[in-house]
Amino acid sequence: MPLPLCRSTSFSAPGGVPAPAPSGLHIPAAPAVRAGSSVGLLQRRGRRPGGGRFKPGRRRNMEPRRAGAGSALYERLTAEEMDEQRRQNVAYQYLCRLEEAKRWMEACLKEELPSPVELEESLRNGVLLAKLGHCFAPAVVPLKKIYDAEQLRYQATGLHFRHTDNINFWLSAIAHVGLPSTFFPETTDIYDKKNMPRVVYCIHALSLFLFRLGLAPQIHDLYGKVKFSAEELSNMASELAKYGLQLPAFSKIGGILANELSVDEAAVHAAVLAINEAVERGVVKDTLAALQNPSALLVNLQEPLAPIYQELLAQAKAEKAASAQTHDGGESWDLYDCFLTQAEIQGNINHVNVHAALEVVDDALERQSPDALLEALLDPALALRGVRKDFTNWYLEQLSSDREQKAQELGLLDLLEKEEVQAGVVTANMKGDEEQAMFQAVCRINRAIQKGVAADTVKELMCPEAQLPPVYPSASAVYQQELTALQQQRGGELGHEELFVAMEMLSAVVLINRALEAGDGDSCWSSLVNPTTGLAEVERENAHRYFDALVELRHERMPDGVTLSWNDLQATVYQVNAQVQEETNQILAVSLINEALDQGSPKKTLSALLLPSAGLDNVSLAVAPRYHLLLVAAKRQKAQATGDPGAVLWLEEIRQEVLRANQDTDAAQRMALGVAAINQAIKEGKAAQTEQVLRNPTVALRGVVPNCADSYQRALEGAMARKRYPGDTAFWVQHNMKDGSTYYFHLQTFQGTWERPSGCRLNMSHLTREEIQSAITKVTAAHDRQQLWKANVGFIIQFQARLRGFLVREKFAEQSHFLRTWLPAVIKIQAHWRGYRQRKTYLERLQYFRANLDAVIKIQAWVRMWAACRRYRRRLGYFQKNVNAIVKIQAYFRAWKARDDYRVLVHSPHPTVSVVCRFAHLLNQSQEDFMVEAELLKLQEEVVRKIRSNQQLQQDLDLMDIKIGLLVKNRITLQEVVSHCKKLTKKNKEQLSGMMVLDKQKGLKSLSKEKRQKLEAYQHLFYLLQTQPIYLAKLTFHMPQNKTTKFMESVIFSLYNYASNRREAYLLLQLFKTMLQEEIRSKVEQPQDMVTGNPTVVRLVVRFYRNGRGQSALREILGRVIQEVLEDKRLSVHTDPIHLYKSWINQSEAQTGQRSHLPYDVTPEQALSHPEVQRRLDISLHSLLAVTDKFLVAIMSSVDRIPYGMRYVAKVLRTTLAEKFPDNSENEVYKVVGNLLYYRFLNPAIVAPDAFDIVAMAAGGALATPQRHTLGAVAQVLQHAAAGKVFSGESRHLRALNDYLEETHLKFRRFVCRACQVPEPEERFAMDEYSDMVAVAKPVVYITFGELVNTHRLLLEHQDWIAPDHCDPLHELLEDLGELPTVPDLIGEGVAADGNLDLSKLEVSLTLANKFEGLETDTGDANAQSLLLSTKQMLADIMQFQPRDSLEEMLSLPLSREQEAAHQRLMCQRQACETQIPEPLRRHRSLIAHSLLPLADKRRRVLRNLRQLEGLGLVSARNGYQGLVDGLAKDICSQHRHRQWRKAELGKLQATLQGLDAKMAFYEEQGDYYSQYIRTCLGHLAPRAKTSGKGKKQPSLHYTAAQLQEKGVLVEIEDLPHSHFRNVIFDITPGDEAGKFEVNARFLGVDMERFQLHYQDLLQLQYEGVAVMKLFNKAKVNVNLLIFLLNKKLLRQ
Repeated sequence: MPLPLCRSTSFSAPGGVPAPAPSGLHIPAAPAVRAGSSVGLLQRRGRRPGGGRFKPGRRRNMEPRRAGAGSALYERLTAEEMDEQRRQNVAYQYLCRLEEAKRWMEACLKEELPSPVELEESLRNGVLLAKLGHCFAPAVVPLKKIYDAEQLRYQATGLHFRHTDNINFWLSAIAHVGLPSTFFPETTDIYDKKNMPRVVYCIHALSLFLFRLGLAPQIHDLYGKVKFSAEELSNMASELAKYGLQLPAFSKIGGILANELSVDEAAVHAAVLAINEAVERGVVKDTLAALQNPSALLVNLQEPLAPIYQELLAQAKAEKAASAQTHDGGESWDLYDCFLTQAEIQGNINHVNVHAALEVVDDALERQSPDALLEALLDPALALRGVRKDFTNWYLEQLSSDREQKAQELGLLDLLEKEEVQAGVVTANMKGDEEQAMFQAVCRINRAIQKGVAADTVKELMCPEAQLPPVYPSASAVYQQELTALQQQRGGELGHEELFVAMEMLSAVVLINRALEAGDGDSCWSSLVNPTTGLAEVERENAHRYFDALVELRHERMPDGVTLSWNDLQATVYQVNAQVQEETNQILAVSLINEALDQGSPKKTLSALLLPSAGLDNVSLAVAPRYHLLLVAAKRQKAQATGDPGAVLWLEEIRQEVLRANQDTDAAQRMALGVAAINQAIKEGKAAQTEQVLRNPTVALRGVVPNCADSYQRALEGAMARKRYPGDTAFWVQHNMKDGSTYYFHLQTFQGTWERPSGCRLNMSHLTREEIQSAITKVTAAHDRQQLWKANVGFIIQFQARLRGFLVREKFAEQSHFLRTWLPAVIKIQAHWRGYRQRKTYLERLQYFRANLDAVIKIQAWVRMWAACRRYRRRLGYFQKNVNAIVKIQAYFRAWKARDDYRVLVHSPHPTVSVVCRFAHLLNQSQEDFMVEAELLKLQEEVVRKIRSNQQLQQDLDLMDIKIGLLVKNRITLQEVVSHCKKLTKKNKEQLSGMMVLDKQKGLKSLSKEKRQKLEAYQHLFYLLQTQPIYLAKLTFHMPQNKTTKFMESVIFSLYNYASNRREAYLLLQLFKTMLQEEIRSKVEQPQDMVTGNPTVVRLVVRFYRNGRGQSALREILGRVIQEVLEDKRLSVHTDPIHLYKSWINQSEAQTGQRSHLPYDVTPEQALSHPEVQRRLDISLHSLLAVTDKFLVAIMSSVDRIPYGMRYVAKVLRTTLAEKFPDNSENEVYKVVGNLLYYRFLNPAIVAPDAFDIVAMAAGGALATPQRHTLGAVAQVLQHAAAGKVFSGESRHLRALNDYLEETHLKFRRFVCRACQVPEPEERFAMDEYSDMVAVAKPVVYITFGELVNTHRLLLEHQDWIAPDHCDPLHELLEDLGELPTVPDLIGEGVAADGNLDLSKLEVSLTLANKFEGLETDTGDANAQSLLLSTKQMLADIMQFQPRDSLEEMLSLPLSREQEAAHQRLMCQRQACETQIPEPLRRHRSLIAHSLLPLADKRRRVLRNLRQLEGLGLVSARNGYQGLVDGLAKDICSQHRHRQWRKAELGKLQATLQGLDAKMAFYEEQGDYYSQYIRTCLGHLAPRAKTSGKGKKQPSLHYTAAQLQEKGVLVEIEDLPHSHFRNVIFDITPGDEAGKFEVNARFLGVDMERFQLHYQDLLQLQYEGVAVMKLFNKAKVNVNLLIFLLNKKLLRQ
């Protein structure tokens, strides 16, 4: 029968007594240690299996104490205390072994492993063990065969059955190296964590065995050298108690190995003792002789290394003896505690041999001797793998390189390690193999090139063994052509280097052609600049020009289909470079020209202009001054225009100025020739010729009139005559140009220059252009005046008239001046006259108005009307003219009004109806909203369906689990019955029936319906307590204060498994949050109560998070700075004036040797009056501030290192205080939060770092008084800073620190703010309402029976206060549990009968489940809510079309036709939209009908609904139905949040659906496996067929009713007397399917009835406690005895 499978969990009793495992679960006995052995006895007495007894101690860190005077204290302990000390000592010993195994595995694997308390769990997946197997047996355990090597699947989903492959690999590896099978654990010991001490025991044996073989380092004894917290020791003791096993004898591993590997144990023992004695004497010759004793079984001894053997063995023996002294001496002592074992001796010898061999290797590398190196590598001591004689040179090169690299890293020459040498050999082998393969590949390539087939050539080139650059098959023709040419040029085969260079260049050319074809400039440039291309003079700045030139060249070649060759690329590069160089030369020429201009040298300017690189044409020497002048002017003008004094001329500007200078020179020369012709014509005296040359356009004379030719001749002759100078024969003439420059012209050669020639004499008789123009202007002006007089006679007359008017005005001005002189008199005369006339006119006008009063009034009315109409028309015209601006102003105003209304809608608790009306249209849903809602509804339905399906699968699995348990228990019970009752008789049939009752005397875990229901009730109860923290929070504060802490530590922390995973961590934080809010709500009257009192929640939170990981966080935050303070011996921060005063006096007396005249007892004020005391105080304060700053920086920079739970509790504390005390300042709240984070969490670690393991302390060590004083002073300053206090009163001398305290307080304020900025636990732990539903493994808690009963009792006592509502789920669960049970009731009578056990401390595992799991919603008040929803919907429609200031006005005023029409259009759109909405998302029909009513009907229905809602108390007419208006406002405001929530909910539901699919697959797989298992079990129970004749016959039973009644199986047959029982025969025949039987009843040989009997139905009835069942509705049978009968007769036993 296969090993039965059951998912029920067992519990273990303390003291190693295994409790019976339910459902037939087999627990193997402890390997290698028998219960009655001496080792087990020593362990039960509290001794090490090879050392002295542990002395009990009460220190927090369990360290073994030395034997001594503590024995008296030991004998005074009670039996319970002694047993507890024994458990603690065993736990400490086992933790030491775990730490030793961890460090040894880290040394082998070269990676960090989890802490000792987590090492067992990390070994279960076998990954670390498989990697360890790979270290010493790589051929057996290749890395690629390790399943889940990165442990990603394990971290995501936990253990997988394939992880057992890793364990099997490791077992194969240790078997391969030859470790004796005595040490081997079982696979289930590791995977199921059944016997982890056995696994650790095997690792220790493996370490010693591998050390002996020289394959691994030695494991170190850490007993007494490491510390563990009390919590770690307690947890480990509990774990060991669960195993129910004795620890293996770790110290006997060496002896066991010797027994397993030695033929003569006594001889080996004697030889080893002789070696130890020789080592102790220290004589090398004796030691060598002892080592060479054949009985010692030592191998690989080398005589030259004997001194080193002596030294290393002596050192190892001394270390082992010192380690043994740390163990307690006692009644039993093992010789090998101080002596080296044979394995340790062999291991040290191997270590020396390896080191010597490595020195030989190093010497060979130093001498660069290949032969010596090969010989050294073949040394058996190194046991190197894969050394090949033909690769010696490769070894020499590789190991020399590794040696040099290591020397560079370390800064000194050091030997290579064995692993490094092995790695070097492997690398050299790989390089040698690659070299040979490469040579063969090159030969194949040359042959392919010679054949001339391009495809074959490319195939060989692409062979990886050739180690050539990438080859592109599309360019096979290029490769074939170029390589053939290269081979012909070479005149033979190409070598690898030539091929490599050629392939690099050709591949680069192919890549360049590809890049050009794709237009990829970056790729083209990368290939061009690549050194493998081999192109010369490639410049980075010319990249784009190269690309453009190559693209252009490729387009030119494209019709021919020829790709660019390497020569084309190089030629293009040269061409582009030449163009760039030409441009560079032009730039240089331009710079030289500008420099010459700056120097003011026309010659240098001309030289620069004549440079060929400038590219300037027609530069003439004669024009040089003009060039210089124009260029300087242009440069000056450019500087003024740009505002840059250093502006320079560009080439184009220079070219323009040169051209302009040439043009000016040409114009000047032509002008000079024209002037010379005019002078010649004047001399000849021909007026017509003179007039003709005057009109020469090159001279550009103005005002030449043809009719004045004679006048011009005369005037010019006169001018020449006046200028003629006797004897003037010079030929040079000077002409002044318009720009002020001067041009010199020679009358004989007709050549000119801009610079005056040297020795030049000017012709003074020659008329210049200006003189000629002056004469012409005079003549022309005279002619024009004459013509003007003739043409403007009228104008002259008018001009004369104006002159006369001027004279008259002048005379008038004189008269006006007279009057102004007598102005006062004139004014007075005029005033009198005007007054007289005005009064006369007024009186006449007044009399006239009075006579026509009615007409006057009528006229004034008409005038006012006309004025008003004109103003209106003007304003209307202004509006029409500025209509766009008016519209914009109105839009701005409406937007401002809308924003103001929206602000009221969002922030006002009671917005007005008019405001809500403005935004009522936002409640209309779009088509997209309906589609998203449809998808959300679909996902919700799918999730609900999957959850219910999974629940049904879970129930099916539970039922199948019960069936498996019933099958297994039935077999166990049957065996017990058979062993006690060999023959069934009347005497013992009642006893037999009782024995067949399953688990009659078992406890809560027993397999009966009643106990099962009790167990499920407790599981439901603790699930509710775990997930609904309000119950435990109220219970905690309703209990007495002295019981709260014990209750928290014993029950609550166990309930949450000490936050061992993210679910429990999340739920525990929720509990802390609820408890903190409950305590603040019920007990805190002001924020300072949290500081001055001792809040329960704060105390528990700090205690919880200051242990474990929190302790590590404290060490990371404060460890380094505290260590610095402790190591600084000169640091002194005494700030007490009296102490400083006394130390000063003591120092002076010690230095002078005389008694001080100062008094010894003084007050602080008297002490501070001395300057020396003040100086010392200042020094101390400065030192104190420096040290405090270090602590402050460490704390401020380590916010993220504070445990998340502490930070979240701080956040909750801040939020809760702010909500309860809104009137208190924010600073007061932050002080309370800072008190939690600093004073309660960080400050104790600063004051007493030794108590929190912040710094490492020697055994028995303690902080010195000065050190503790320094830390206390720093803590005091930081405490004042965190609380915002200053020094005053008795600490007045420290007032200098107050400024620092204020500054630091602000930093603490920022620190607290940052600490409180943490995400919510849901985001941190990725938890939501579906997390438990998608989890495959249900949560399990371990709790003692005593805690279970106590919790039940407390809930019963305080249930009315915890849950006042009697409909609360807690009341239902407590009713399911019934009355309070006792501990023996829960445990069972069999276990409770053992008087040696403390029943209350026995543990039970509870697999938590939710009784109320499901998504059904409460449908109460559905009609009222539906009525309210309908009313709100119709009211929102009314608001959109009839907005008013109140609901009464809105619902009473009449409607207009426009409003009805607009409402009807909206209803038509809504009806069309409703037809497109999926059916599941359509609203209730009544809601649809109401929403499509006419507007008037909606108003009437709303009025009726309002009256009904008011009757229900949901709205009130007294406040204008403000509640309904507020509801509409909230609906409008929540539209956006609802869409965001809907989007997040979609993502969450999709993730949940994936998790549910995975869970369903897991359940289905489990169900298939369970079904197969049940069928297999039933198949094993099926009877063996007996052969009879030709075929097989199924066995059957034939009993009369009397026989069955005699056996107790048949109780009675209704309506049949007992006398007729002998006539009734029952035939029981096995069916075709296992577990089914057919019962046939015959009366007097006549078949009466048939009945199908299922074996599992019988077991189910037995499980439900049904003792009697009916067959054929008449025969009553005993279920238990019927099962027994079937088991005995028809089923296998």
